[in-house]
Amino acid sequence: MVGPETPHRSPWQQFTAAYAKLLEIVLVLCVGILVIPVTLQIFSRYTAMIPSYIWTEEMARFLFVWTVMIGAMIGVRESTHFEVDVWPRLGVRGEAGIRLVSRIGVLIAALVFVWAGIEFTRFAWNRTSELADLPLWLIHIAWPATGLTWLVFLGEQMASDVAIIRGKAI
Repeated sequence: MVGPETPHRSPWQQFTAAYAKLLEIVLVLCVGILVIPVTLQIFSRYTAMIPSYIWTEEMARFLFVWTVMIGAMIGVRESTHFEVDVWPRLGVRGEAGIRLVSRIGVLIAALVFVWAGIEFTRFAWNRTSELADLPLWLIHIAWPATGLTWLVFLGEQMASDVAIIRGKAI
């Protein structure tokens, strides 16, 4: 709800907020599901109660990669990933300028993730994993998805920084 203390959010900001919330939910699900194959691996190695499952290792690896990538996506959204405070306190415009420069670096990384990730995914498109016969593109597509998500979040952040620099805070 938009009230006197809450500034009006553009449709783009509403979309990115909803997308970030969806990513948070998916991250929680990935971590929750990740517990299952890892627990099965531990019990199957140290007890004779359950058989040793081969698929658990690959499932854990797939989920771990996605957990890391989704965490990186959320980190960029919250400006906690790729952020290092080394500058002294500057004015509002100065800090927006420093953030803009650092976000250009993240933008370059995002473009590399998209470009190289697409090639990475193409390489794996018709391949399957060795043990569980899972399609490898399901894990490889995490890289371009991460890059595209960074671009979405960076677009909003960079527009905000430019508006602050121009004296028209969003």
